[in-house]
Amino acid sequence: MVCRPGDLTDVSQNTDNSSSDDSGDASRTEAGGESFISHLVELRQRLVRAAGAVLVIFIVLSPFMKQIFDLVSKPLMHALPEGTKLLATGVISPFLVPLKVTLFVSFLLGLPYVLYQAWAFIAPGLYQHEKRLAVPVLASSVGMFFLGMAYCYFVVFGFVFRFIAGFAPDSVAVAPDIENYLSFVMGMFLAFGMTFEVPVVVVLLVRFGVASIQQLKEARPYVIVGAFVVAAVVTPPDVISQLLLAVPLCILYEVGLQVARFVGRSPSRAEADAADAAAEADTANTADAARTAEATKET
Repeated sequence: MVCRPGDLTDVSQNTDNSSSDDSGDASRTEAGGESFISHLVELRQRLVRAAGAVLVIFIVLSPFMKQIFDLVSKPLMHALPEGTKLLATGVISPFLVPLKVTLFVSFLLGLPYVLYQAWAFIAPGLYQHEKRLAVPVLASSVGMFFLGMAYCYFVVFGFVFRFIAGFAPDSVAVAPDIENYLSFVMGMFLAFGMTFEVPVVVVLLVRFGVASIQQLKEARPYVIVGAFVVAAVVTPPDVISQLLLAVPLCILYEVGLQVARFVGRSPSRAEADAADAAAEADTANTADAARTAEATKET
């Protein structure tokens, strides 16, 4: 078999192309690996900063652990007979329970900074319209969560504790254990805080096209039933506390529907890409026009 010079040239070109493709794949793999490692490093830094912020707040509040626990237990103490005190049945409960309460308060106070670190980590991968939506969503989520906790502390606890203490027989001394009280309070705070996120969830469902406003209106009866089911599960077995959770949940659902009317649905990914491309084209055209004008002036 005789090899012509042209065949050798083709073979060498194919070899060069394959080697260049292999080197390109290898470089892309290395770049992807470096990018993944850099993301992990940044994530670690964000987590350390968030945990450090909570730790600093905890250190500042730690001298006031007793006062913080007294403030949290104030609604219950107002409902109990005068002179009644809470019980600590565990050996380390008088120290551990106020410590947990202070740590919980520290996390709540540091929550805006923790969410900011999460936002700073994911923001570079978002489109411009997604960034414009993320900031108000994060702010409203934090605000509604704190509003739910405030509603639970100032309104719900007063009704619930007075209702429960009113049913205690005269022969029974009501003196709850501080560990049981802490678990009850934290569960109620989380339940009402999450409940007040309903308007945000409704707006996001409409914004991302998961459900339309008409579909959410048609689901209103199921939402009302679900609200009372959730209230029956997460609240004490009395009618007052269940109503104090279910009724605001239904009202907040309607608030979310009204807000969703103004927010509307977000553009699709293709529409967002087209909008970004059009914006870049406009910028390029403006720059070309400016250069042309400068060249004309110089001439």
